[in-house]
Amino acid sequence: MSEIVIPELAESITEGTIAEWLVKEGDSVDEDTPILELETDKVNLEINAEAKGVITEILKPAGTDVVVGDVIGKIGDQETAADSKKAVHEEAQEVEGQTMKNEKQQVAEEPLQQKEKSTEDCHEPKEDEGETSTISEKTHSYIRATPAARKKARELGIDLTDIKSRLQLAPLTKANLEKLHELSQEKETEKAPVEEKQEAASSQHEERVRMSRRRMTIAKRLVDVQRESAMLTTFNEIDLTEVMKLRKERKETFIEQHDVKLGFMSFFTRAVVAALKKFPRLNAEIEGNELILKKYYDIGIAVSAEEGLVVPVLRNADRLDFAGIEKEIKRLSQKSQQNTLAFEDLQGGTFTITNGGVFGSLLSTPILNAPQVGILGMHSIQKRPVAMPDDTIEIRPMMYVALSYDHRIVDGKEAVQFLVMIKQLLEDPYRLLLES
Repeated sequence: MSEIVIPELAESITEGTIAEWLVKEGDSVDEDTPILELETDKVNLEINAEAKGVITEILKPAGTDVVVGDVIGKIGDQETAADSKKAVHEEAQEVEGQTMKNEKQQVAEEPLQQKEKSTEDCHEPKEDEGETSTISEKTHSYIRATPAARKKARELGIDLTDIKSRLQLAPLTKANLEKLHELSQEKETEKAPVEEKQEAASSQHEERVRMSRRRMTIAKRLVDVQRESAMLTTFNEIDLTEVMKLRKERKETFIEQHDVKLGFMSFFTRAVVAALKKFPRLNAEIEGNELILKKYYDIGIAVSAEEGLVVPVLRNADRLDFAGIEKEIKRLSQKSQQNTLAFEDLQGGTFTITNGGVFGSLLSTPILNAPQVGILGMHSIQKRPVAMPDDTIEIRPMMYVALSYDHRIVDGKEAVQFLVMIKQLLEDPYRLLLES
């Protein structure tokens, strides 16, 4: 017999929620067979069996919160499982046999008890000759009823021990029981409109859904960031005419050469890396009374998944060309949609880019992804009239961008200049080859 234990997950993850058991009690499993799905605040992962055998017991059902080291089930060998199953079967047969014996004895005693009761009733004074005898209300567990009445009670789901003298009938017969049930249903029907009205008022437009662990973690971290950082946001707008022109010119050739589309994200990633090199405080974090200035550029790309926002990390983005960035973003996006992101895909990150524009957002204030001190928000591209240097008016594809930053580290001047540099690089995208 071996125990199913929640294993060590990752350095920063110590707990999770059992999302689903992939096996049930009695199932045979091999070593390394997936037996359950565990939901953590970052990813969902499968827990495998550590031994071959049969699932003999599941101690923690789906939906239970667990921590590393918790025993959540047991695996036994085939012989132990067979013996256990045999013992349970024999016990069930024994209980069933005793129940049948008691029922037969009860049925045999009914005529005698009815006869004794009739004799007693003959010597008792009657208050009203027009009334029938009432059901005994003495404290005892046995209710006098015919076998047919007992069968009908089981069919209607009636507990005979709860029946008092509402119909003043004795003994309880099938016809009496049906009448009692009919009157009870009429009474419930009268109550129903009032109860339904009260229920409708409180729950007609409400639905309670348990928050996923990931959603709870996201909520907690977002609140923590706003409480623990001095977050501020600055805005600007970018004319994407040249970027769109370059994408159109290189679209077909880029796909043929690299088997991936040339998107906007690679331009923004290259621009961010170039700006981070010039303004290193936006690529840092606070630890105690010290600043940690990072000399590497791991860019988090915020991706919307079914369970909530996740931020897979683009490692060493400064060493990737346009094609490398687009391929890596595509790979991480696919893993996110398939719910197969690994811990290493999400850990770390020095700066984040989020694109609300894909959902139609025109302007927003992104929240920092702690412990990072900077996040760039992209938005929808809209054609707007723009005043040109020669005072003419042209229709240009414009995008609002937002930079949220931690004012404890980054001054307003740095933040504004950082965003202006990104604007300049994207409005002259050929500079990206030289700057980043």
